[in-house]
Amino acid sequence: MDEPAFQDLYPADLSHCYGCGRLNDHGLQIKSRWDGDESVALYTPRPEHTAIPGYVYGGLIASLIDCHGTGTAAAAAYREAGRPMGSEPALRYVTASLHVDYLRPTPLGDPLEVRGRVKEIRGRKVIVEAWIIAGGVVCVRGEVVAVQLPEHMRPGT
Repeated sequence: MDEPAFQDLYPADLSHCYGCGRLNDHGLQIKSRWDGDESVALYTPRPEHTAIPGYVYGGLIASLIDCHGTGTAAAAAYREAGRPMGSEPALRYVTASLHVDYLRPTPLGDPLEVRGRVKEIRGRKVIVEAWIIAGGVVCVRGEVVAVQLPEHMRPGT
C-alpha cells in the first residue's frame, strides 16, 4: 500500500475528525485505500478499546465503519468525477445514516481489516456497504449513507 490514504488527501481544514483526521493526535487516524473496486483499511485496536476483556468495544467498531465509509464515499466521488483524490474543490463527505450489525464478538488483539464497497452514487449521496474481518472471520457488517459536506459546515463559512 504505497499510495496515500484517502484521509491523507483531505484538506487540512477538514482533517480533524476523531476517527480519520490526520491532524487529530488523539484520534484513531484510520487510513483507507483502494484495493480494486473495494476499499480497505487496517486497524489494530489498543488495550483501552476493550468492551469485555478480550473483545473490542462496539463504539470503536462503529467508528471504523463510519469513517471508512465516508472516506470511501469521498474517494468514489472523485473517481466518478474523473478527478484525482485531493484535487480542489474538495469532495468531503459526512454521515447521514450509519447502520451496524454485530455478527459475532470481535476479538481484541488481532488487526482488523475494514473493507468497503460502493453500492450507489446519486448526486451528493453515496451509499457504502462495509464489513470488518478479524482473524479471517467477518465479525461486523454495516452500511453508511454519506452526503457531501454542506457548505455551512465548512470551516470559515
